[in-house]
Amino acid sequence: MKIILTGDRPTGKLHLGHYVGSLCERVKLQNSNQFDEIYIMIADAQALTDNFSNPELVRENILNVALDYLGAGLDPKKSTIFIQSQVAELFELTAYYMNLVTVSRLERNPTVKAEIALKNFEASIPAGFLCYPISQAADITAFDATTVPVGEDQTPMLEQTREIVRKFNDIYGNGEQILIEPDILLPTNEICKRLPGIDGKAKMSKSLGNCIYLCDSCDEVAKKIQMMYTDPTHIKVSDPGHIEGNVVFTYLDAFCKDVETVADMKEHYQRGGLGDVKVKKFLQSVLEEILIPIRQRRNQFENDPTEVMNMLKIGTEKAREKAAQVLSRVKHAMRIDYFK
Repeated sequence: MKIILTGDRPTGKLHLGHYVGSLCERVKLQNSNQFDEIYIMIADAQALTDNFSNPELVRENILNVALDYLGAGLDPKKSTIFIQSQVAELFELTAYYMNLVTVSRLERNPTVKAEIALKNFEASIPAGFLCYPISQAADITAFDATTVPVGEDQTPMLEQTREIVRKFNDIYGNGEQILIEPDILLPTNEICKRLPGIDGKAKMSKSLGNCIYLCDSCDEVAKKIQMMYTDPTHIKVSDPGHIEGNVVFTYLDAFCKDVETVADMKEHYQRGGLGDVKVKKFLQSVLEEILIPIRQRRNQFENDPTEVMNMLKIGTEKAREKAAQVLSRVKHAMRIDYFK
């Protein structure tokens, strides 16, 4: 069996970083017919680990994320889209896995360390946030996932899952593979592994406010592109420009399929004679070609939120059935299925 598990935290609408980092790849994998099962999780419980005082933010964005999924091309007939908090088996698995990981190991996780610094949690780390990698391991193993398509920043999380799987199997497996050790699937385009924000910061992030969202209007996209960081030394059109660290060219590398045209523009920009405005207008045309069909599909589903929530309910019921089977296998291996 080849099974995919992936997902997103519902802390805001999804942006271009999500799209190139994993979302467009999920759609390709969904339509490839190479996988037996595909599970797409809206990770609301994980979102609550650092939004515990604002649950309404998480609640309202469950629908937003679902709409972005559908707009991007995920099909509930091919992919099981579900809400994490409604699958109770995931939390029981998390509790068992907690005994397999030390606090020091969690604190050394690079992704956790980076998020702790970003959210100023150094002095007071919520226990739920620190245990985020364990929860993620439960999410992945609960569906026997063999493949997890994510962005590069999630690599340490996947490695921690693999460690938990190996330790569980060593202790409880008696030579058998109780849990599946998943493989990570990264974007093939190097630029797409970590798309920078429009301000040139290392990563596009909702919390930094440097995103282009999948549901942004054409005018909003144009406005944000005009704000993009380019080359501060490229003052006049005739000035030679630099493409290193120039966000506009980074986005063209990530999104434009016409590689030759981009290469010609780079050469022209570097020798001088090509202005930022012209490059930005070209980028806008490239992005709109991608965003227009996403926007149209999203708007269609947005008109019937009740049907979208019903789709999530059906997907969640299916996901819970699968997780229950895995949990039963885990409890049997641990010899804690006392009444069987």
